[in-house]
Amino acid sequence: MTNAWRAGIQRGRIELRHLLRNPKEMSGHVTNVVVALAIAAYVTGDVPGTHVPMAHLLLAGFAAYLLFQIGLVNLPQILVTEREEGTLLRLRATPGGIPAYLVAKSVLVVVMATGTLALLLAVAALLADGPLPHGPGGWLTLLWVTTLGLLAVVPLGAAIGAVLPNPREALALIMLPTMALLFTSGTVFPITSLPVPVQQVASVFPLKWMAQGLRSALLPDSARTAEAAGSWELPMVALVLAAWAVLGFLLAVPLLRRAARRESGSRLSARHRKAAQNGALPA
Repeated sequence: MTNAWRAGIQRGRIELRHLLRNPKEMSGHVTNVVVALAIAAYVTGDVPGTHVPMAHLLLAGFAAYLLFQIGLVNLPQILVTEREEGTLLRLRATPGGIPAYLVAKSVLVVVMATGTLALLLAVAALLADGPLPHGPGGWLTLLWVTTLGLLAVVPLGAAIGAVLPNPREALALIMLPTMALLFTSGTVFPITSLPVPVQQVASVFPLKWMAQGLRSALLPDSARTAEAAGSWELPMVALVLAAWAVLGFLLAVPLLRRAARRESGSRLSARHRKAAQNGALPA
């Protein structure tokens, strides 16, 4: 297990260097930040019952959604693409290959997510007087909510990537539910403005609690009045995110191992022939 961790961290560093040298990949994350800032720039007014700008609530929500998106949208797409390219087939013959692979992807996603979050908050603070944590307690809350939120979604994203059919269908299958959660988890407007049944469904998923935890770190205490319980409920935030983290880890490794066992040279060749016939790969 120690060797798997060491190999995974080393592989994660290599993949991170490749990412940083790929302008196309980097531009996608920068574009997400630009879109969030552009939407916030057009939002006016205050959070109902407070003097907190709605733009600040939206930026805190988008910060949570960007973390959620990288773990639950980008990561499954990466895994499905690499499975199609034969990566899982090679891992099957490598001792500790699956755990090391999961560690590597976790390293890559954590750096991507924290870098995107830092860029969003820094640019918002510089250009639009955006929200930042108040005092050491706020920074500590930002740190643990971000860490626990990523632990909740990265293994889950890996598990989803292990069962999705192919890269062409992966985006369609995961974007619709993630966009639904974006609008029902209190990330773009106060969750109290939603019907109670919608609030109850959203509270099952991690995005609602990630957004609530980040709001507690980035917004003043007066914004608590816009929360469903009238408080930040930080113990519940920690409990729900920890439960999703445990569930994700319990699912990810066996599903990735199952996907690797199902891989074979003949299946890989068949996929490549089909892709070539469809024009996705050169024949």
